[in-house]
Amino acid sequence: MSQETNSQAQIPVKPQKPWIRNWKAFLGRLLSNKSAVFGGSLIIILGIIALIGPLLAPYGIDDKDYAVRLQGPSADYWFGTDHHGRDVFSRILHGMSITFQIGFVSVAIAGTVGTIIGIISAYYGGIIDTIIMRIMDVLIAFPSIVLALAIVATLGPGLDNIIIAIAVSSFPVFAKIARGSTLAVKKLEYIDAVRALGASDSRIIFKHILPNTMSPLIVQTTLSIATGVLSAAGLSFLGLGSAPPSPEWGAMLNTGREYMFQAPHLTYAPGLAIVVFVLAFNVFGDGLRDALDPKSTK
Repeated sequence: MSQETNSQAQIPVKPQKPWIRNWKAFLGRLLSNKSAVFGGSLIIILGIIALIGPLLAPYGIDDKDYAVRLQGPSADYWFGTDHHGRDVFSRILHGMSITFQIGFVSVAIAGTVGTIIGIISAYYGGIIDTIIMRIMDVLIAFPSIVLALAIVATLGPGLDNIIIAIAVSSFPVFAKIARGSTLAVKKLEYIDAVRALGASDSRIIFKHILPNTMSPLIVQTTLSIATGVLSAAGLSFLGLGSAPPSPEWGAMLNTGREYMFQAPHLTYAPGLAIVVFVLAFNVFGDGLRDALDPKSTK
């Protein structure tokens, strides 16, 4: 029995890989952060609603019943009805997927383009860096909503054009962040060692520099989703969003503005939905930033 015990005690324990230890440490910090847990829980709930909301909606997005137009919240119409007698609650549920589409697609485009531009600018430097950064400075000089408004006014109203406008107005921020992170990483000794071993520029950029610049970019992504949704709502409120009867929340706000005193629920419902969505991503972004900081403490 003693020999079996000694043999078991001498079995070496396989050490964990560094990325596994880092991932567990990050996950521990994330779950111990109340802001991240609260925001992440809200995002998960909103995501589920976006997926199954249309199936749960009691009415379609354009089911009209003029006999019940402008009715307040009731057991039959939880958020009331609009000027066409359509159920506001059903339209909010249908509009959730549109909001996620705007936020994620626009930020995916902005993040990809901005990150590539920022890394290339910092990695090669010189005249390339000067030209790219001056262009970014010009774009950042304009408030994002003003730049997006100008782009949509040029391209015309519509969901696709709103996504393009938000992406164009957002990618300079990603370029600036990626450039700053790349400048810090490219000075490290292991980058010089990899280059001395004959690694190509593309290999150095995508395998060694990009992974080490992801932390601030991930945080910026969550915050940009909230900003993008808010900008899209503002553009739709100005009449530059999706065409009726699309249940886009900003467009619903614009319609409800005409009946604000007669039927205030038409503005309260989409306005509250926008607030909850933006709050979820902003709070989660703040918590995620703390979790990704290796100096953060529980």
